[in-house]
Amino acid sequence: MNASVPIKHTQAESDLFNRFERAKDALPGSVAVAALREAALNQVREKGLPHRRVEEYKYSDLRAFLKSAAPLADVADISAARAVLVAQDTFGELDRYKVVLANGIYLEDLSDAAALASEGATVTNMSDALAGEHSAQLLGSPKAGPNDGVIALNTAFVQGGVVIEVKAGATLSKPVELVHVATSTGAQVTRNKIVLGKGAKLRLLESFVGDTGEGELNAVFDYDVADNSSLAATRLIVGRTDAARLLTTIAKVGAQAELKSLGFVAGMRFSRNQQFVEFKGENSEAKIYGVTMAGGDDLADQTLIVDHAVPNCNSREFFKTVLDGRAKGVYQGRINVAQHAQKTDGEMMTQALLLSEEAEMANKPELEIFADDVICAHGATSGQIDEDLLFYLRARGIPEDEAKTLLVLAFLSEAIEEYGEDNVTEGLEARVRGWLAGH
Repeated sequence: MNASVPIKHTQAESDLFNRFERAKDALPGSVAVAALREAALNQVREKGLPHRRVEEYKYSDLRAFLKSAAPLADVADISAARAVLVAQDTFGELDRYKVVLANGIYLEDLSDAAALASEGATVTNMSDALAGEHSAQLLGSPKAGPNDGVIALNTAFVQGGVVIEVKAGATLSKPVELVHVATSTGAQVTRNKIVLGKGAKLRLLESFVGDTGEGELNAVFDYDVADNSSLAATRLIVGRTDAARLLTTIAKVGAQAELKSLGFVAGMRFSRNQQFVEFKGENSEAKIYGVTMAGGDDLADQTLIVDHAVPNCNSREFFKTVLDGRAKGVYQGRINVAQHAQKTDGEMMTQALLLSEEAEMANKPELEIFADDVICAHGATSGQIDEDLLFYLRARGIPEDEAKTLLVLAFLSEAIEEYGEDNVTEGLEARVRGWLAGH
């Protein structure tokens, strides 16, 4: 008989348990949601925070990184949230609708809910939805990661978020930016549900502004992409913070539907952008892109699982990483092909450019294929700037720093431009230049 040995909890884990006891009575939700919260926290009690002995976190040990856990952020003041929005713009002059969360809570007064409603999209406060009849369904986990520790933390502490529903056949005239604003220190934990009706089209922007101090940011985005619908989601994870940034996508894609996403990461001390994509209907396509820039002692993790659970679907995954200083990049990608998912076409590529001798890249692309009539491939490369190309540019009078900038920009822009959302291309490439100017 094997007896389980209780783990010795770290200071951060003890802080989390104390946080839960202080906050649980004030957290939103039905009786069913409260039970899910308790179960999720018990998972953390039993297993601890994700660590290097958990295969999915082998290269990004959250347990070792978190030395303590701050309390949940206080309720935000509207004027303070407005000031942060003005001071830290995200997508420049791009014309878009905004849905604002401040310290984890939806602020309707700063959001364009009325304008969205006129185009067939409704915005519901997640705090209200969690108290509703089907509240427990809002806190689901992905099929490919049912016991993920980051999602468990999100379930235990979720403060709020939004449910955005786009009615069948609607095409919004402008992108929708879902922006998380921090007006004070403390953890922010949100769950956001995006539901597209049949034949709907949405361009979604996700951004995070302000400083949470030592408090982690843990946000889950749950996409329901219905039959014949189309979602393009751009996630901007930039700035400078020493707190953990933990972002999760759970996507379910219907028949003859399209999902495109780009995760853009720069300047985070510890970031994990993980995505779980499941095909639920045939003849659909998913295109997943990632752009990562890290320097100093930063760690940036891009993790992806694409689950081909039905036949006749295509997926493309293309990730680019640039590392400087002692930074560490992580790419973990897996394409699962079920036995009955014939005619699957899946392709995965990750490429890294190391600007210093001390930078480190961990590439782990995988295929798990149980069908025999498929086309699947994966690849990974890591290297330094091509000295011949650098010499070519310098021989034409371009200074060395500018020449390096041009080569790195060209390297990263390949993923940005292949993503194909012209409304964000210029702004993202400007951010690449800005980051390079500081390194």
